[in-house]
Amino acid sequence: MSLVVSQLCKNYGSQKALDEVSFTAVPGRILGFLGPNGAGKSTTMKIITGYVQADGGAVQVLGKDALRNPKIVSPLIGYLPEKNPLYQDMYVKEFLEFSGGLYGLKGKELNRRLGEMLEKTGLTPEQHKKIGQLSKGYQQRVGLAKALIHDPQVVILDEPTTGLDPNQLVEIRKLIQEVAVEKTLILSTHIMQEVEAICKDVVIINKGKIKAVDSLENFQNQGNQNQLSLETEEALELAWFENLGKVEFGPKGNHQVLIQVDDPQLARKVVMSVINEKGLNLINLNQSKKNLEDLFRDITQ
Repeated sequence: MSLVVSQLCKNYGSQKALDEVSFTAVPGRILGFLGPNGAGKSTTMKIITGYVQADGGAVQVLGKDALRNPKIVSPLIGYLPEKNPLYQDMYVKEFLEFSGGLYGLKGKELNRRLGEMLEKTGLTPEQHKKIGQLSKGYQQRVGLAKALIHDPQVVILDEPTTGLDPNQLVEIRKLIQEVAVEKTLILSTHIMQEVEAICKDVVIINKGKIKAVDSLENFQNQGNQNQLSLETEEALELAWFENLGKVEFGPKGNHQVLIQVDDPQLARKVVMSVINEKGLNLINLNQSKKNLEDLFRDITQ
């Protein structure tokens, strides 16, 4: 494993920001680190990259202890924070040369990496412009180039597509996928569509706790499960439908139940028999499939 996070804990005063967070990431499979705002995503990223100290747990990056040896591990990681920290008055090429120098690159090696990053990120035509003159999309490209200039094996991107228009979004996604072919890449986001578009694995965090870890394929298979929604004038009881599958009350309280079923045709017959047996007045009965956003809400609410 290129990255192993084990039982990571972090407190801010009385607030527990991270509560025994654990997950792994491997090369070639983009990991979507997903959660609502304030779930603990950025705190986790900052601890892995050495910007914030943990209160407990362990982080291994390429077999090295990131918490005990942040100065050794930091050069192995490329990091694009949520708020892209760029010097607006510097020229693109100048900024990337400066960034490469911070990692010890110089001479021919620096020039080689600089040329590669300008080409790979599509910044060659913009290299002599001031960063402040660039659009948000191109500024994100500069941030990505900075994160990759030293050829790290682990890349962490915190909300890299926030504020981009649809065209910029497609371009940045394509670039991220190209980068991830040979590297371990973590994409932190609260947008499920981002995960669906480019990720292979998913970790969902909420209120500092890991709520789900699985492949995107398995999440999508869960999302294909059928759901029946039953609404009646009278109050319902969950026990009436427990033999059909997972059952819970819906947004309308005990006048609505949501039932996850494998055989919707059989389930509808059972539901109708319950309605007749209990003498209920039916308002609505419909069938749908849960999408990934529905699963995300189920897990994080």
